[in-house]
Amino acid sequence: QVQLVESGGGLVQTGGSLRLSCAASGRTFSSTAMGWFRRAPGKEREFVAAITWSGSSTAYADSVKGRFTISKDNAARTVYLQMNSLKPEDSAVYYCAANSPRPGKVYITSQSEYDYWGQGTQVTVSS
Repeated sequence: QVQLVESGGGLVQTGGSLRLSCAASGRTFSSTAMGWFRRAPGKEREFVAAITWSGSSTAYADSVKGRFTISKDNAARTVYLQMNSLKPEDSAVYYCAANSPRPGKVYITSQSEYDYWGQGTQVTVSS
């Protein structure tokens, strides 16, 4: 199976920074893209950022663009999410996800694109 393990969450004050990591194991060689999603209490899970393994194409939600940066280490098979200028509205459980190869266009911002999901890491931003 494909396993994704998130880490790096925690409690931070408004304006602070955190870096999340997602370590992939298993048959992730077939993955072409990785995404970060988040779910706040009482809210639906929403897209945050995504990146492709080759070419390093990236995409961001409007709510985090300019504050968050997604990056990757291909050799370590790890994806990162650097979160700066954090706001209380960023508080959520953050999940990483991996897709499987598909013919045609890959919609890296869509939850339906991804087949494998991590367990999530909690991010809490206090006022």
